[in-house]
Amino acid sequence: MKRKMISAIIWSMILLIALLVFIGLYIDKIKENRERLRTQYQNCIADAAEEIDTYLDRKIDLDLHYNMVISNLGTARSFLFLIEDEELNEKQKAVNELHYCFVKYPVQMKTKLEAVSTALKDVYDNLDKGYDEMRQIVDSVEKKGN
Repeated sequence: MKRKMISAIIWSMILLIALLVFIGLYIDKIKENRERLRTQYQNCIADAAEEIDTYLDRKIDLDLHYNMVISNLGTARSFLFLIEDEELNEKQKAVNELHYCFVKYPVQMKTKLEAVSTALKDVYDNLDKGYDEMRQIVDSVEKKGN
């Protein structure tokens, strides 16, 4: 009986250590995934800014570049949603609203491409003023127009 009790205690300690190791690996993997998602988010923001700059430099094929910006912003907001960080809620709201304005009000947004490019570059450089610039752009859009 004593031998079985010692054996049970040893096995429970081994299982507890294994559980702690797996919890540590899980937490490490979550951090790794968040960093990967943040990198992909930053890349999408950079791609959207690059598309705007490409159009502004060449002044040809606005519809193609505009649709690419919409696509990149949609992907960026999806990555931002997947990060699941409470401090990113306001940033996520700003990106969502900017994407919505690009989809819903294309005529107005086509005139604000330079300001959007500046805001996206500031976001890519991890400056919080980029999100404020996004909010100003969204607030400047006449919501009753097209």
